[in-house]
Amino acid sequence: MEQYYRKIIEGIGEDPDREGLVKTPFRAARAFEFMTQGYKKNLQDIVNNAIYASKNDEMVIVKNIELYSLCEHHLLPFFGRAHVGYIPKGKIIGLSKIARIVDMYARRLQVQEDLTRQIARSLMDVTHAWGVGVVIEAQHLCMMMRGVEKQNSVMKTSCLLGSFRDKEATRKEFLTLIQ
Repeated sequence: MEQYYRKIIEGIGEDPDREGLVKTPFRAARAFEFMTQGYKKNLQDIVNNAIYASKNDEMVIVKNIELYSLCEHHLLPFFGRAHVGYIPKGKIIGLSKIARIVDMYARRLQVQEDLTRQIARSLMDVTHAWGVGVVIEAQHLCMMMRGVEKQNSVMKTSCLLGSFRDKEATRKEFLTLIQ
């Protein structure tokens, strides 16, 4: 990757041998590897058997999980918060695993719409919950730094599965609690 970053630097008319840029291809490659580390992770390893029997059948919500991702169209960051809820059906998942699932998918080249769906479906798959709801609110540098340059725009996406989709009262409770 370093050689490609060097070519990019040359391509914009800069000198990659200039003092401030000499180590930039190395640092940029390491940064890009870090920002896309989700490709090296899988759901089973993330969850790591942290699914526990429980009689709880009330809604569980984790709000304000910060996320950082890269727009697959421009390779520019988008960042924001995920709100994740589920209604257990005999099993609960370790709390930190929800944030790790968010990170695993966010640390890939993404569009927010797909990211939201991937998180919801994965949580449903591992918990077999009655329902799952995910809402993501994010700001996209591809809209802020280039193109329309709208600094205050926030994109919201949701994916509601099971009882969160089928039962209006459940959906309303979730959306009220995450506000």
